[in-house]
Amino acid sequence: MSELYNQFLEDADKNAFNPEYRKRIKYNISKYDESVVRGKQQYHDLDLAKDRAAFIKHKVINELEKYLIEFESNFISHGGKVIWASDEKDAIREIIKILKKHEVKTVVKSKSMTTEEIELNEHLKKNKIESVETDLGEFIVQIADEKPFHIVTPAMHKSKQDVSELFNSKFGTPIDNTPEDITVFVRKLLREKFLSAEAGITGANFLIADIGGIALTENEGNGMMSMSFPGIHIVLVGIEKVIPSIKDLDLFWPLLATHGTGQNMSVYNSIVTGPRQEGEKEGPSEMYVVLLDNGRTKVLENSEQRRVLSCIRCGACLNVCPVYKTVGGYTYNATYSGPIGSVITPFFNGFKDYKHLSFASTLCGSCTEVCPVRINLHELLLLNRRDAVKKGYTTGKDKLMMWTWKKMMSKRSHMEYVTPGVKNFLMKKFVAKTWGDRRELPVLSPKSFRQMWEERKGMK
Repeated sequence: MSELYNQFLEDADKNAFNPEYRKRIKYNISKYDESVVRGKQQYHDLDLAKDRAAFIKHKVINELEKYLIEFESNFISHGGKVIWASDEKDAIREIIKILKKHEVKTVVKSKSMTTEEIELNEHLKKNKIESVETDLGEFIVQIADEKPFHIVTPAMHKSKQDVSELFNSKFGTPIDNTPEDITVFVRKLLREKFLSAEAGITGANFLIADIGGIALTENEGNGMMSMSFPGIHIVLVGIEKVIPSIKDLDLFWPLLATHGTGQNMSVYNSIVTGPRQEGEKEGPSEMYVVLLDNGRTKVLENSEQRRVLSCIRCGACLNVCPVYKTVGGYTYNATYSGPIGSVITPFFNGFKDYKHLSFASTLCGSCTEVCPVRINLHELLLLNRRDAVKKGYTTGKDKLMMWTWKKMMSKRSHMEYVTPGVKNFLMKKFVAKTWGDRRELPVLSPKSFRQMWEERKGMK
């Protein structure tokens, strides 16, 4: 058993039986559920929209190099610079190089899970560059010295009182501050950072191939200010985020908004095609797009699991997943949690250490049902399990149990060869620990169903 697996079990046990923790997550997700029901009412035929989006993303993933080259060519033609990063070390090295070249001391960041993936803030801090998260939820978890709990709502795990106490300890604000009071305080603090920062770093929801642009979706306006106020704009984005045309945004933007937050459209939707052009007075003087691989081509190599690269990071699968709602985002100990994280993390971080995530699922299919781009997530989790076994990442105990189970289930005579007493002994010996001490281990009946049926019908 890996250390990460044991930690997963420990954290899952702690969170699953913490009533206050469960109550908080249930409340926050219930508000999301209410909003999504309203958001979906904008569609005359939601299934058709999903089918169209799935087709487009599937086509792009199968021809990824073509669309990435098209994006690069068009973006460079507008004066932008493209950097290809094979892994997080490449990305960090290139970003630090840019910032040092321009003598950057302060960076403002919009919400980006890709920057979390490479732990960019930690590396900027090591190089004595201040990095300020400007999304309110991200800012909250940053000052709490935590990671995002959810890929869309980073501070979902915190109550109003938690946030008020956090701000009181960090900034001396009144302990009884309301969410509105805290928002006003943060707005004023961040506005000063926007005006003084030399560089802004953002992610991108989509790379638009035919115009060489990036599309950024948000609800607070902090993304636009991170892009437009500083003199340098750096975009870190996964290579899978490309879409063929600007015309596709009328499909993807509403799907992302509805499934992400229940809105018809997010409040701010920006398209940026490069740095400030001649004759323009506003915007960055230089703009860089860092295209990050970091394990994505490993996924691409798999003809079955590559479908997961269609993900638009709406977070809907997390919100319906009974496992995520029970154990919480931090239990996964990875950048991406929930069903989507359980599929991609073994590829990004290694099957040896993260194979257990693919087994942490009820396979109920809810994630597949809600996905706006038709990713068959519950089936991909099964394929990951298969691959983990093929790669040899199973224990001797696992192999023995499966071999025994296969032998017993192959013939009725095998099943009944072992006496019930021995079966119950084996259950206690090999299953009790996994079953857990909060549930009563079932006791096998002295007689099988076949035996009882034959006796009832007078066949014996």
